[in-house]
Amino acid sequence: MPEELVSQSIELPSGELRLLQPQESAELPDAGAVDWAPIAPYWSVLWRSGVVLARELDGVALRGLRVVELGCGLALPSIAAARAGATVLATDTCVDALTLAARNAHANDVRIETARVDWAEPDQLVRQAPFDLVLAADVLYEPASIPLLLSLLPRLAPEAWLADPGRPAGVAFLEQAGSQWSIETRDRDVVLVHRLQLPLRGTD
Repeated sequence: MPEELVSQSIELPSGELRLLQPQESAELPDAGAVDWAPIAPYWSVLWRSGVVLARELDGVALRGLRVVELGCGLALPSIAAARAGATVLATDTCVDALTLAARNAHANDVRIETARVDWAEPDQLVRQAPFDLVLAADVLYEPASIPLLLSLLPRLAPEAWLADPGRPAGVAFLEQAGSQWSIETRDRDVVLVHRLQLPLRGTD
């Protein structure tokens, strides 16, 4: 865990959230082109997509629902969902991310669970399904992630909210996901929020 942390303020309609973030990443804000990627670890960046997704969740009735965030990083959407009343599991491949996510949740007076999850080996997470909602903010950087996410999502929940700034891998993911999910997209300036829903299965 980086020793130097700084506090960031995120304004939501229901009130401010504050996040601790590694100082080196705070000096590299996500304000560049869509294909921008930091030198610092991805998890440590306060992504625009995470802020937008947290704002989408703000005010949504989530009490009593089980929510899982994939690639949570600083866990801003997870914290917003927990504040809205959800039971939240924040997941990431990086232990440092999970440690800071739990610390950030505590600082905002909400409780989340955390778990280390590799999309290529998700069985332990799948055993905790079904969830009501999957959250993911700016998680598609590489084409190799597309089939992993396509396989994982329907095993977790019937609905997923993905925020993405239009990265090529994100665009390709949506093209393929459209054959299985119904997708509603909301344009939030630079970031697009995609709400994916599995069609209801008929009964025999």
